[in-house]
Parts: sequence; structure tokens; C-alpha cells
Amino acid sequence: MKYAAALIALSIAATATAQTAPAPAPATPAAPAAPAAGAKFTLDTPLADIVADPAGKAVIDKDLPGLTSLEQFDTFKGASLNQVVPFSNGALTPEKLAQVAADLAAIK
Repeated sequence: MKYAAALIALSIAATATAQTAPAPAPATPAAPAAPAAGAKFTLDTPLADIVADPAGKAVIDKDLPGLTSLEQFDTFKGASLNQVVPFSNGALTPEKLAQVAADLAAIK
């Protein structure tokens, strides 16, 4: 649950931003923008779409433990991981995102 505090801050910031200002420019992806050939999910796929698939949810639960069980998950599940990076208080590091991207790319 080490990501919980950062992700709670993320959900609060995302909610406030969505209500008061235009969406921020997309963050620079930590992994290559082009998905692997045949990749089903990327860091630009909305979290809701990823976790709707059992294999995608397994990746998110493994690589970002506790994320999908946060009460606030519903407030930011429509965003992609690349979109939530600026609100993660450093929890979504380039290394962590690269791991998630690699694991997602393995899902066909």
C-alpha cells in the first residue's frame, strides 16, 4: 500500500482539476509510445479498460498494489497511467511505468 497516499492525493487533484481547469497536457510517456505489435493495452489505455480485463487487472494489481482497491479509484479510472503521472506525487516513476508497460504489452 505504499502507493496509497500518493494515489489518494492523485484522486483529489484529478477531481479538483477536472472541475476547475482544462485537462493538463499529456505527460511524456516513460515507455515507448508505440505499443508492441499486437499489444492489447498501453500506458495510454484508460485504467477502467485495463482492469475490466482479468489479465490487465492482474498486471495493475501486481505492479501497482492497492491501486484498484482505493475508494477513490472511481474518480480517476477513466484516465490512463500517463495522464495520472503528474498527480502521483512521484509514486509512478519511469521505472515503475516501464514495468507496467512491459507487463501490459505481454497481454495479447
